[in-house]
Order: sequence, then C-alpha cells, then structure tokens
Amino acid sequence: MITLNTHPLRRSLNDEAHARPPVAISSPARITTLTLFFDDAEAEQRAAMSELASRLGLPQPEPRQVHYTGVAGDLTVRWALHTEFARYSFVLGGDFVEPFERCPLDRLPADWLGSLPGQVMVATHAVLLPADQEAPAAEISQRWFGGHDLIGAEIGDGNGVAYTDLRLHPDPRLAEGFSRLVLIDRDMGPSQSGRMVQRLFEMETYRLLALLALPEAKRQMRELDRLGTQLRRVTLRMAQQQGHDASMLDELTDLSAQGEQLIAQSQYRFAAARAYYQLVGRRIDELRERRLSGLQPFHEFMERRLGPAMETCATAVRRQERLMTRLQRSTALLRTRVEVVHEEQNRALLASMDRRAALQLRLQETVEGLSVGVLTYYAVGLLGYMFKACKAAGLHLDVELLTGLAIPLVAFAVWLGMRRVKQSLQH
Repeated sequence: MITLNTHPLRRSLNDEAHARPPVAISSPARITTLTLFFDDAEAEQRAAMSELASRLGLPQPEPRQVHYTGVAGDLTVRWALHTEFARYSFVLGGDFVEPFERCPLDRLPADWLGSLPGQVMVATHAVLLPADQEAPAAEISQRWFGGHDLIGAEIGDGNGVAYTDLRLHPDPRLAEGFSRLVLIDRDMGPSQSGRMVQRLFEMETYRLLALLALPEAKRQMRELDRLGTQLRRVTLRMAQQQGHDASMLDELTDLSAQGEQLIAQSQYRFAAARAYYQLVGRRIDELRERRLSGLQPFHEFMERRLGPAMETCATAVRRQERLMTRLQRSTALLRTRVEVVHEEQNRALLASMDRRAALQLRLQETVEGLSVGVLTYYAVGLLGYMFKACKAAGLHLDVELLTGLAIPLVAFAVWLGMRRVKQSLQH
C-alpha cells in the first residue's frame, strides 16, 4: 500500500458535495419546516438537536456535524446548521384527511419544541399529494388558502405542481401562524419530490433572510438624508467662506466618522442580503417551473416583490459610497485650504523673523560701536593716569599729546579685539 501525504481538509472538502442532502418523500406526506435565526448560538442549536435525537430514540449527531437525518417510525427528522440559522424539517408519511389540521410537530415533545433556541424566521406547513388528488387552483385556494390569490407553477419540467400564497395562516402552535405549501406529485417520485420540497423551503428561507436587510436599508436612508443635509450646509459655508476652517474641518471629520459607523453597522447585512437573493434565484431556476394559466409563477413574484426590496438595499449601499466620496472630497478641499493658510502664515512669520533678525543685527552693530567707544574712553583714561604718574615721577612727557595720540591706537585695538572674539564665537 502506497502512503501519501494527505491534505488535512481533503475529507471535509470532499464531503461538502454531499452536505445537507434532500430527504426522499413519498406521497402522500405532510412536511413542516422551522428556520430558527440565531446570533452566536451554534452550541445551543447542536444541543437542541442532540436532545431531540435522545427523546426520539435516534442516533446522536456527530460533534461537528452540520446536517442530520433520522427516522423514527413514520417520522423523518432532518436538521441543517448554517452560519446564522438552523433549519428543522419534519416529514410524516401516510394518508390523512385534512393536511393542515394535524402536522408532524404534534409528534414532537411539546417542552422541547417550546424551548428551541433562536427566533423563528420561517415556519411552513407543506403537503405532498398524489396525482389523483390534484384539483383546480381555485378549489385549492378556497380549501386551504382562504381564497387568497395563489402563486404557483408546474415544477420539475411538469412532473409536479406547487401552490402557495406566501401568507401566514393561523396555527395554535405559533402565535403569528405558519405559511402553507401544496405540492402535487404527478410523476416526480420520492427523490425528486424531496428535492423540490427542499428547494421550495430554501427559497422561502432565503427570501425572508434577504428581506432582513430591508428595515436596515430604510433606517440607513434616513440617516444618510440627515448626514447629506449636514454635509450640504458645511460645503455651503465653505463656498461662502463663512466660519472658521478648523471648526468646519472638525465637522467634516465627525460626519465621516458617522458615515463609517453606518457602513460598519450594515455592511454584513447588505452583503448577506445580496448572497441570499442570488440563492433565491438559483433555487427558482432549479425548480424548472412552467407557467400555469392564471397564476403568477415564483420567479415573476420574486422579481416584482423581492427585487425592489433588494434594489432598495443596493441603493442604500450606493448612497453610502457616494456620501463617503463627497465627504472625502470636501475634507480634502478644506484641508488644502487650511494648509495654504498655514503656509501663508508660516511665510509671514518667517519674514517677520527675518526682519527682527536684521533689526537685531543692526542694533548689535550699533551696540558694538558704542562698546568700542566706551572701552576706548576708559582705556585712554587709564593711559592718561599712567602718563600723569610718569610725569610726576620726573619724566618729561606731554600728557595731553600722548593721550590724544593713544585714542586712535586704543580704539583700533579694541575694535580688533572685539572682532576676533565675535569670529571665535561664530565658529
């Protein structure tokens, strides 16, 4: 046997192709799905699935497993864990009288069901009927959808039919009710039926998860209006040169910080909405639907209802980008103006310093001249005393003449000495 080094992710990457497989469903059957939205509660979701498996006598899921399927008699349990939601699907096979009076949830422990972690985002009851129970759309609407307008189409290249109204119908198990879905198995078979049910459930799940961004987009629009108004006021003051540049620059910096905060608050949600919207389109494509006379198909409904909501989110993102671009441009212009003013102030300060230095130099030269005169005066005075002392000692000297002749010599000597001292200090 040849032993080769294996990449540590090889098995997990290979198993990804088989992750969350659909459950084969034979008609007739009732299916209920619950999608629970959570925030950093993955451990609680795993614990809930583990508890359900114990209560139903099913094998325990693996510690890092992200999907699970178990069969307890005629009840099939399917669980899938995603980044921010967990989905439970319960399939109950066999005949029934009224599909929406009793559902697979009635076979679950009530206390377990009431303690599920997370928030219910999607709750749907579905029924899979055999071909001999197919009825006109109007009759199905009156019987199970309260006479509401239906959305539906042939699916699986005509091998099945799907109807829904995407409304919440009263249900004692959940205060806000469950949505309903009716599928007709013309010639799908268990495997294709399971795939179609899963795609319809995922379509509804991703639709609502994508719409999570819509309230945030509307809130962002109001905040962007407010920031845009403040920015216009600042730019108007900039153009009219009203107010201090430094204070306006502080205002622009504050507006930029608020804009960045808006982006940080919504970036993940808007990116997730785009991804979920793409998944909705993919699941509809995978249904391979055909139009039924008088009914709005799934892709048309999503384009008319979900599409505008997603465009609102995209508009919010574009407005964020435009606002930040305007803020950056206004800040750059104002900062340039502030820098120009500072440069002019610096040049004026340097010119003033040059003038003061020249004045100090002239003053210093004047002082130096006075210093030469003062030192010469005292030096000549000392020489005069010396000459008088010599004359008193008997030497024949003309004190006045010698003192007068000493003045230029002493003055030159003092000037020369001060110059050398100045040169030595400069070096």
